[in-house]
Amino acid sequence: MPRLMDRRIVITGLGVVTSLGWDLDVFWKNIISGVSGIKRLESFDPSIHKCKIGAEVIGFDHTPYFNNSRDAKRAERFIQFSVAASKKAAAHAGLDFTTGDPERSGVFLGTGIGGLKTVEKNQKAYTAGGPGKVSPFAIPMMIGNAAGGIVAMDFDITGPNFCVTSACSTGNHAIGEAWKTILLGDADVMIAGGSEATITELAYSGFSNMRALSLRNDEPEKASRPFDQDRDGFVMGEGAGVVVMEDLEHARKRGANIIAEIVGYGTSADAYHPTAPHPDGRGASQCMNRSLKRAGLNPDQIQYVNAHGTSTPFGDVAETLAIKNSFGDYAKDGLQVSSTKSMTGHLLGGAGGVEMAICALAIQDQVIPPTINLDTPDPACDLDFVPHAARESRLDAVLTNSFGFGGTNASLILKKFEG
Repeated sequence: MPRLMDRRIVITGLGVVTSLGWDLDVFWKNIISGVSGIKRLESFDPSIHKCKIGAEVIGFDHTPYFNNSRDAKRAERFIQFSVAASKKAAAHAGLDFTTGDPERSGVFLGTGIGGLKTVEKNQKAYTAGGPGKVSPFAIPMMIGNAAGGIVAMDFDITGPNFCVTSACSTGNHAIGEAWKTILLGDADVMIAGGSEATITELAYSGFSNMRALSLRNDEPEKASRPFDQDRDGFVMGEGAGVVVMEDLEHARKRGANIIAEIVGYGTSADAYHPTAPHPDGRGASQCMNRSLKRAGLNPDQIQYVNAHGTSTPFGDVAETLAIKNSFGDYAKDGLQVSSTKSMTGHLLGGAGGVEMAICALAIQDQVIPPTINLDTPDPACDLDFVPHAARESRLDAVLTNSFGFGGTNASLILKKFEG
């Protein structure tokens, strides 16, 4: 067995639940085709709200992914997405947990906000009828770690298990910490990613009043436009993205299909503002630099960056500056960047997991997904953002960014697997 810290960790399974589909092939086809999953809201009447659009998961039946109807009924929406994506990822990896050591497998599933729908519902019940009207299942439905707990119970795995909650960096942090867990020898297999279900009236009121959401209500499909001069805010999405990662020797022994290898993980803090990024991208650049150092790669060995790219006026400029700081002249002379949030919307805590799946598929198929709606590039965002259409490209290594409120940052690097 390799020495600790010399272990190689590979991705063998992917699972997603998004507005663009929950079958992996359908989802990927839509991403590569530049399809938008953003429409007028259906889950509640948005007529009194400033923002009336979002990237909702419509028509998804979660019940087949639960062991019984009772558990399915008691699962909050973010839990439903997490469990479904986890089981899809495990199936994609061809993993049978009944044949392995349950102590050597673990689950790190995160959520930025957790069971907000349950909070809203039970607050209304309390206001209307008092304490007796609050559901006895309210607490286990709203807490963030419930998803990871249910997945561990369903697979009967007893290794490391905790929930990451770091706003929009959640998914990347969960995957990165799971990577470190295998690297340190505490597990051989980890299920990791993030989930979010905050398309609710309370969330829309809060985000709208802080002027964070796009108000392009008449053109939902064009509302998320990262790096475009006419962007006016992000578009809320919901769903989950989960990866299965394994120690390379473990994956080889069972004959697993290896999709990509995780080689770098970096984190940082802006230490600047509760919601705004540092204007010069200081923390984001530091985060990318750390991931490059851990991967042992030079900046010009990265062909593609999946940007955080939320379509906010300040965030997109700060990330552009950060990429320039980290990649130097190569940022404008060879590096390719895109934001898939232009299609999926912003899944908050679920974004990193979905975008990690996108990066793994990009390496697998050697194609870069586009930034749609980039009609008039902001002069301050002057990189190659792969506008409008996907692009075939040699991809040996890609970097994916997630930056969250509170100034928390996480970057991950994937490489094409070479035996």
